[in-house]
Amino acid sequence: MNRKLLNKEVQDFIESRYKEEVSKMAFQGSPFEGISTQELLVQLSGKKKAEKKLPTWFTHRGIVYPPNLNLEQTSSEITAVYKASLVSGNTLADLTGGFGIDSYFFSKRMKKVHHLELNKELQEIAAHNFGILGSKNVISETGDGLAFLENTSEKFDWIYLDPSRRDDAGGRVFFLSDCLPNVPDNLDLLQEKAKNIMIKTSPLLDLSAGLQELKNVHEIHIIAVENDVKELLWIIGSQPSAAIRLKTVNFQKQEKQEFEANFGDDHVEQYEEPQEFLYEPNAAIMKSGLFAVLGYHFRLSKLHPNSQLFTSSELLDFPGRRFRIEKVLPFRKKLLKKELSEKANISVRNFPETVANLRKQLKIREGGDQYLFFTTLKSEEKVVLVCQKA
Repeated sequence: MNRKLLNKEVQDFIESRYKEEVSKMAFQGSPFEGISTQELLVQLSGKKKAEKKLPTWFTHRGIVYPPNLNLEQTSSEITAVYKASLVSGNTLADLTGGFGIDSYFFSKRMKKVHHLELNKELQEIAAHNFGILGSKNVISETGDGLAFLENTSEKFDWIYLDPSRRDDAGGRVFFLSDCLPNVPDNLDLLQEKAKNIMIKTSPLLDLSAGLQELKNVHEIHIIAVENDVKELLWIIGSQPSAAIRLKTVNFQKQEKQEFEANFGDDHVEQYEEPQEFLYEPNAAIMKSGLFAVLGYHFRLSKLHPNSQLFTSSELLDFPGRRFRIEKVLPFRKKLLKKELSEKANISVRNFPETVANLRKQLKIREGGDQYLFFTTLKSEEKVVLVCQKA
């Protein structure tokens, strides 16, 4: 870590110029002796990204940011706070510590946190920032997390891992056995050293595939931010669980939508024609597959087994988007060109056309207050539901 980045004039420069286009700054070069243009650009870009993703880091002067790839791969502050809410106790080992976002928030819930990171430069940056943020109970070291476990006699209340999802060529991988470290192959060691294990995986990992690779899973958490699934968390205990709890959370600007049930729970689904209101589950629930349980819990009927849209005659609280249905139109292009406005928000559910094709065919621009759902009803009829937000 280049400590010249901490000089007052450099920090003043970063504070005053981070909003400017990095590409323009690249041509100007670095005005500071001992600091390369690239080093300065990394700090300007990092500061800019942290404003929304990591507000705690953004507001502290003297924070050093890592290269963009490391910053992109790190947890956002909102998901890190959620993860920290799940742990408690004396000791936690973060075996894939990275930039240290998760370790920092874990330290607010645990008496002691071990932060392990293979990349020496990244570890030094994280350790420096822990000092700036006042995290005195984080022990940060450069090293391999699994080797640390093998060589320590300490037992932990929690172990946390966020395995790298890139192969040697830089391509993305999704199965746990293809990630580094390989959790399935080292699960016995992890369980020997900790009462509880938390693993963060790609949001694209299939839940059933994950359960086949792991054992003693107690909970699976699906975390979405603004209806975009960001993380899957797997909570593993020392013994098998009678039931695996599947918990979904979607962080919106004004609310936190939560829904949970046991993995594999099922109920008989009810199907109805469109009534007065339409409901679209949030992205976390869509990932969970808990549609039958959701309908049973909220006493809602589905439009079709594969549409994943619900309807009711009364407006209900719901973990997702709610709409008032104004019209139900058959999918006949000539009719739709007359009936539909030139500007609308389009969604497709269980429908044989893409949004792009529909916009082109019907000459509908994006935006406005009208929402169009192109979908299939229980009768297999293809329709358009013309809606307004409820």
